[in-house]
Amino acid sequence: MYYKRKIDDYLIKWKADPVHKPLIVKGARQIGKTESILHFARNNYENVVYINFALEKKYKQILADGYDVESLIRNISLVAPTLNFVPGKTVILFDEIQEYPDIATSLKSFRLDGRYDVICSGSMLGINYRKIHSNSVGSKTDYDMYSMDFEEFLWAKGYRQEQIDSILEHMLAGKPFNDNELSVFKRLFLDYCVLGGMPDVVKLYIESETFSGTLDVQRQIMLDYEEDVRKYAEGLDQAKIISVYRSIPAQLAKENKKFQFNKIEKNARARAYTGCIEWLIDAGVISECNCLQFPELPLKGNIDESKYKLYYPDTGLLVSSLDDEAQEDLRVNRNLGVYKGALYENFVAEAFVKQGLGLFYYKKENSTLEEDFFVRTQNNLIPVEVKSNRDQSRSLSSLIKNENYREISYGIKFGDFNIGYANNIYTFPYFCVFKLKDYLKKKETTTDK
Repeated sequence: MYYKRKIDDYLIKWKADPVHKPLIVKGARQIGKTESILHFARNNYENVVYINFALEKKYKQILADGYDVESLIRNISLVAPTLNFVPGKTVILFDEIQEYPDIATSLKSFRLDGRYDVICSGSMLGINYRKIHSNSVGSKTDYDMYSMDFEEFLWAKGYRQEQIDSILEHMLAGKPFNDNELSVFKRLFLDYCVLGGMPDVVKLYIESETFSGTLDVQRQIMLDYEEDVRKYAEGLDQAKIISVYRSIPAQLAKENKKFQFNKIEKNARARAYTGCIEWLIDAGVISECNCLQFPELPLKGNIDESKYKLYYPDTGLLVSSLDDEAQEDLRVNRNLGVYKGALYENFVAEAFVKQGLGLFYYKKENSTLEEDFFVRTQNNLIPVEVKSNRDQSRSLSSLIKNENYREISYGIKFGDFNIGYANNIYTFPYFCVFKLKDYLKKKETTTDK
């Protein structure tokens, strides 16, 4: 069974654009890129030409006569004579292009030719993707895809769009959820946190109606990611890359205010791990949250490059990395224990990334003033706090009241509570964070009017 994804609507709009360019769908392994692209292709074209460069090595000679469309089509037909190429009715899918980055050079020819639609996909694996980009700059459109977000999870569970949109309506109206709504969405949210959004994991959970087997699938995905390090991380210390990747859950659990290399290895220094974090970011298997020098705009031009936090872009994989005792607490007893703050903070970071929001935080030296995240709108800088308890938000209140930070007029807090508002702080349940971008856009539009 195919579960609806957000890329589905994007692909339909892409095809409808009369001047659309070849498309490259990027993202980590096993997030559902190929399944979604094939689903779209089979429902929208008479002819689908699918080439997987990882599984079908025979296609690695198709550029032997050059990058022009005629030579390419001729050489593909020599390898697979049953394939049909009908102008205006054919889509060519190049999958796993990190295995054959030279194919990207042909995208300019396809764009100029215009007879065939082309969609490429591949994992963002280090220098290979950089080569793909340089080979096709100006001749393609990029789409960043991630594992399923909470809304896609709710679709898979059978929830109607109006039921999901009611969450945003509650947020905009400042109307608390009733007890039934709050209970149902909290339960679904916790299930999603434990499962994450990897399609194979979600499918197994929905089809079996239990968590049985999902942990095995998650851990296999983690092992596959580590195998990718050994396969693709050329010229770097592969053991150190894997050490960085494995250290993230423990560092989050200790609520470190920056990633610390000495937590991986005693007396370790950042220079010994040069390139390791960058490789993992390129591969799409970690997300970086940058520390601001000051809680003010601009964000990207206001970063302390020596300080950052790292998250997993899929909270389910974070959960799967925990020890067996923690697994039982989470999956059976619903007890988040010491990882409660880390789990929710990682989920918020994941939701920010999937909405296209940047990841920024603040920690003032020699002070207790700190803030988990920041997001900006056209007119405001908004501090966002993630609470694993009901303690007061002293830092959030301090930032709002400080006259030096004129761009901060209100803050947002996510936690285990209902919708509310007090002292210029909007409070929302954790499960609302996937609607944050829509909320801020509509809130600012309404305020302007």
